[in-house]
Amino acid sequence: MSKLSLSQRFTLILAAVFLVGIIVGGTAHWRALQGRAQDEISTQGTLLIEAMNAIRGYTSANVRPLLKGDLDSSREFIPETVPAFSARTVFENFREQVDFETYLYKEAALNPTSPADLADAFEADLLREMIAENAPDEVNGYRTLNGERLFYIARPLAIGSESCLECHGDPTDAPASLIVTYGDQGGFGWEVGDVVATQIIYVPAAEVFNAAFQTFTLVMSIFVATFALITLLINFLLKKYVIQPVDVLSGLAQKISVDENFSTDLESASLKTITARPDELGKLAQVFRQMAADVAARAKKLKEQVQELTIKIDLIRRDEQVKEVVETDFFDDLQKRARKLRQQGEDDVREEGESEI
Repeated sequence: MSKLSLSQRFTLILAAVFLVGIIVGGTAHWRALQGRAQDEISTQGTLLIEAMNAIRGYTSANVRPLLKGDLDSSREFIPETVPAFSARTVFENFREQVDFETYLYKEAALNPTSPADLADAFEADLLREMIAENAPDEVNGYRTLNGERLFYIARPLAIGSESCLECHGDPTDAPASLIVTYGDQGGFGWEVGDVVATQIIYVPAAEVFNAAFQTFTLVMSIFVATFALITLLINFLLKKYVIQPVDVLSGLAQKISVDENFSTDLESASLKTITARPDELGKLAQVFRQMAADVAARAKKLKEQVQELTIKIDLIRRDEQVKEVVETDFFDDLQKRARKLRQQGEDDVREEGESEI
């Protein structure tokens, strides 16, 4: 980390922040999408099960009374008088549409009249739970059926009126056509208020969750792409407005540290551009430029003083060397000899002048 450049460090920090944001935001977004998907599935299931209840109610209130006389006299059982048959038939017509072929509806019972309504092991457990005391009014969740994940809504189905016992009470009281069609073993012995079946609607969850996953993928892709663009943009701006100016100031400081001539750098266009900025870095560059100019002036003055001092030192050294030579016995002897020779020369000149006279 210590060997990385400022841009690389900033990129790593920014990447770490965005990674945490992606994880936290993505998790929250996915949970929200899952919740919305489950709400959508639950809404679909509730609408369908309420529609089946409406059909059952219509059959009990309108169709059955209308066909009761025919049912008593007919040699063949008339299934249209049974609310469960009407609901199942309407739902099968509904399933013939392409988008709803994987939806399922069932009134599962432990002892049904029609074998088609016999509860499987999973449905039997649900029904036993609803028969027990303090049973819930509705149970929902997920199960895998025929290799497909389905969301289910299950409600208890109880005997609500005495009219139901005409076909499900004592077999001897049931219409003969019913006994002929279904026998006298299944769907009898019920009483008013008994929970005899569970009304279940199955809604395929895969399509809804796949749509949620596609939405999640799209949003996260946009988020990641936005992060990449922001990172590139920030790196570009960081390099242009921070790193490059710092490099200019760093290069100038390097020249100052090695006592290299930097007078031309103080007047360079790059440094003037930085000092013209009104931000903090521009103010720093202004102070640094003034400091560099002061350093240059002081260095120049110091060099001049050093040069003058060097000359003075050279003169002092020369005087000291002369003094050292003059103060030696040898030099003193030479001086004496020189004076003697000079005196002797003067005497010779004087004697020559006197002889000429």
